[in-house]
Amino acid sequence: MDSTLSRLREFRQLKKEIRGSENHLVVGIDIAKEKHYAFFGTAVGKSLLRRLIFENSRDGFEMLLNRTQTILNQEGITKVVFGVEPTADYHKPLCEFLIKKSFPLVLVSNGAVKHNRELLDGRWDKNDTKDSANVADLICQGKFLYYDYPSQPVRDLRHLLSLKQKLKSQEHSFRMRIRNHLVSQFFPELDKFYGQREQENLAIVKWCLNPQKIAGMDSKEFIRVATGLGKGDIQRQRLLSIQDAARQSIGCEVGDSVSFEAKMLVNQLVELRELIKKLNSRIAELSGQLPG
Repeated sequence: MDSTLSRLREFRQLKKEIRGSENHLVVGIDIAKEKHYAFFGTAVGKSLLRRLIFENSRDGFEMLLNRTQTILNQEGITKVVFGVEPTADYHKPLCEFLIKKSFPLVLVSNGAVKHNRELLDGRWDKNDTKDSANVADLICQGKFLYYDYPSQPVRDLRHLLSLKQKLKSQEHSFRMRIRNHLVSQFFPELDKFYGQREQENLAIVKWCLNPQKIAGMDSKEFIRVATGLGKGDIQRQRLLSIQDAARQSIGCEVGDSVSFEAKMLVNQLVELRELIKKLNSRIAELSGQLPG
């Protein structure tokens, strides 16, 4: 917590003093997957090193710091600030490395980089070397953002929440694929019952999506397949109504490939929901460790 407050105070101070400062070395970094591109300059517009290419590795990061220290010594500059344009997750290892080394680090937004590019030089296009200079120019203007690097438990929680969002998106995709592709095409009459008792609906899709198969089944057998129990008058009447609808269905013919797809999608949906349950338990456990 103390380190976070210290970084925040440094960020606010940097915002106040960076414009026109002769005491700051500004290092703009354009991030890529394997190699990064750095530009070194001052806040008053002096270019010191237009292009430094370094690997996305510990040796590459150390090379960046060594060159930074060399330029600081040569120019007699006392302070340095690194700035990056976030690119997917490729920037995070470098950013964490710099923060752990206690160097000031800021972000510039993708939108700001795009709009500032044409102001630097109308002939500039999307280019790694020029983009690093663009990042540095935005820092000199004070147009940068705080790089949030919270405690490890908070970072863990954010990772799990991000994972949950992706899993929930996949869950929705499976549900829509089952309902809007399989049911609507092969047993459209089932759709009006779909808002109730989803577990039964999934059992029907998995084991007897074919309306002709349902129509030819004994009622007790159909109820057993759909529920596993077959108890409850309301539940039984609902399933009998579905069976009646199957006898008049206008659904397309169900082939072996459709039956295979139906089973596979239902199984994946059920497994995915089990993963989400486990994930929710882990999120609750982590949340309990945070005072907030």
